[in-house]
Amino acid sequence: MSKVIRVGIAGYGRSGCGIHANWLKNDRERFQVVAVADNIPERRQDAQNDFSCDVYENHRELLEKAKIDLFVNATPSRFHLEASKMALGKGINTLGEKPSAPTVKDYDELIGIAAANKAVFYPFQNSRFYPFFIKMQEIIKSGVLGDIVYIRSNWSGFARRWDWQTMQGELAGNLWNTGPHPVDQAVVLFGQEYPDVFCKMYANHFPFEGDAENFCLLMLTGKNSPTIEVCISSLQAYPQGDMYNISGTLGGLTGGPSGLKWKYYVPSEAPKQTQWKPWSQNRQYCGEQLPWNNESWEYNDQNSNATGFSTMVRALYSNLYDVLVNGAEQIIKLEEVRRQIFIMEEAHKQNPLPLKPSKSIYTNPLVQD
Repeated sequence: MSKVIRVGIAGYGRSGCGIHANWLKNDRERFQVVAVADNIPERRQDAQNDFSCDVYENHRELLEKAKIDLFVNATPSRFHLEASKMALGKGINTLGEKPSAPTVKDYDELIGIAAANKAVFYPFQNSRFYPFFIKMQEIIKSGVLGDIVYIRSNWSGFARRWDWQTMQGELAGNLWNTGPHPVDQAVVLFGQEYPDVFCKMYANHFPFEGDAENFCLLMLTGKNSPTIEVCISSLQAYPQGDMYNISGTLGGLTGGPSGLKWKYYVPSEAPKQTQWKPWSQNRQYCGEQLPWNNESWEYNDQNSNATGFSTMVRALYSNLYDVLVNGAEQIIKLEEVRRQIFIMEEAHKQNPLPLKPSKSIYTNPLVQD
């Protein structure tokens, strides 16, 4: 493959334009956008203005006619599987927006197609590259917090919504839409085993047409892994602390994209205690002053935004480029994404929600957001 990768983007909406094209405009030495597909004429004109590229009405036409090295699948969620399979079936390397597939069976078929045609499938799990998440893993790996027992991850707020991301028929809702970010991070923090999954969902979209959930609580447990709780709620009017709170046997950590703080004690520096026998001494309660070590980290990159979003996209595309051009290893492992899909599939199995009839706009196979 040449050092400049020819790119085709399917879907020029919030993701295809706002994330992928927005980054690729700044990386023209490595990537050249030569084709864009979207059903909306105004968006096709935007793409021509941005890249002077060929434009098509849908991903099928693009994949049939355009000469590309990389297919960026930014179609609406329910088209992700179909479009990725079509591209990989033609031997075209594919960067797939989340969710990659609705079921493990579908995902395994997708990866099988990629392998059979010697094409790279790279899931667009950009939150793996969050600067705070990388730092958080570094702190955990150092061992200063001891054994990690419990992790709470909260991606919540209060918001009403009335777009296609509220429709079950569009493979939408909080878990399929926002969920791939925290669940991908949870998979990394949980370890290599498949977790036991408990999930509770709630669907309430006020007077609007949506029928997908806007509250999702996940609990992941296992024999040799920390218990991980993930809350993705659109009904949280008051904040419940930071995005992350981690409990370890020697201390804890709290924080999120803008910064982290953690404290821990060193056992050899702690007060020496002897187990009371048989009961408490002089009717007292246990109490001591531990010699806490307090540390903090703040995100600070003048070339990115306040949370590091552009840093995430840059890092992912850099790894993808190295994979395609230099044969590097994918940072986003396909098996990790398989465990993510397993978790989300199990969550939906536990929470069958009433399904409303879809309106015509949501069943148009050419509409690409």
